Amino acid sequence: MAISARGAGLAVALLFSGLLAGCDEAPQQQAATPATNPAVTVVKVEARDLRPSVSFSARVEALNKVDLLARIQGYLDRQEFTEGASVKKGDLLYVIEQAPYKARVDAAEAAVAVAAARLDRTEIELKRQTTLVSKEAAAQTKLDDARTARNEAKGQYDKLMAELEQAKLQLSYTEIHAPIDGRIGKSLLSVGSFVSPQSGTLATIVQQDPIGVTFPVSQRDLLAVREKMGDTAKLNDQTVYVEIGKGKRYEFPGKVDFLDVAVNTGTDAVNVRATFPNPTGLLVDGQLVTAIVEAASAEPTLVVPVNAIQIDQSGPFVLVVNSEKKIEVRRVELLRQDNSFVAIAKGLSAGDLVVIEGVQKVRPGQVVDATEVKPEA
Repeated sequence: MAISARGAGLAVALLFSGLLAGCDEAPQQQAATPATNPAVTVVKVEARDLRPSVSFSARVEALNKVDLLARIQGYLDRQEFTEGASVKKGDLLYVIEQAPYKARVDAAEAAVAVAAARLDRTEIELKRQTTLVSKEAAAQTKLDDARTARNEAKGQYDKLMAELEQAKLQLSYTEIHAPIDGRIGKSLLSVGSFVSPQSGTLATIVQQDPIGVTFPVSQRDLLAVREKMGDTAKLNDQTVYVEIGKGKRYEFPGKVDFLDVAVNTGTDAVNVRATFPNPTGLLVDGQLVTAIVEAASAEPTLVVPVNAIQIDQSGPFVLVVNSEKKIEVRRVELLRQDNSFVAIAKGLSAGDLVVIEGVQKVRPGQVVDATEVKPEA
């Protein structure tokens, strides 16, 4: 069907007006959803007075550790302790069957009694013969015989007394007492077992308070101590701390009480031991810890919160918001970590703004909206 000229003109006008309406709508929609910068939370890098320190891998070692052994043979009659419990010096721990050793003591005492009676008789006879000889009422040979008999009786008496003391000593060995204060481990033999000096360790007592922490210090580490703490610094002048877990510092400081007299030729290191109070038993013999030798005086040191530190294959870094409000990557060298902050050796300056929240939302060079908060004390 043919379209009139008037109808065709109306159609073109409607089409043109629709296109214009579409062109007007697009900018309005774009303006309604403007692009926003990602929001991040930052803190300002600040300096705190911290003591210079050097860290070492260390191991907890008991100052005293005793293996309990049987000194006689016999059946284990009683165990008088709870495994894992604390014991005091002198506490009764084990009893080995005592009857055979008491019988030996009784027999030895009886033999000593007989020997003592004989010695008394020979003493009396010696005195009598001495008196008679002095009055020329008896021959000298009688006195000599009496003196010989007395000496033999005395020798026999002394011999039996020694045997009695030995029997009593053997009887005393049937009771095994704690030689030190400490904590006793698992009993390695059960009641009823036959024990002897060849049976090996029955149980082990470990002294817990105080306790030692031993760490090797190389020549390079000694130089680092002098560099960080002054040329005149000596290792045994410094306070030693222990970290049990990541950033978890043990509450009591220690003091160096032993430096080995020789250097390990394989490692070029000397073993150093510090002693720590350990009233709660938190430090355990054989435990791996970190020993921190810390200087006596503090120095200004840059610190950032722990959650500002990121790590990749190239090492630790932080994200910094620069003066143009753009993200920068800063590689840093760490000194040490505490519970809430990390001390920085290189890579940052006081006043830098480091990102602590929103790290996953940004990339280097990106403009951000930064909200500054105060770091934790």
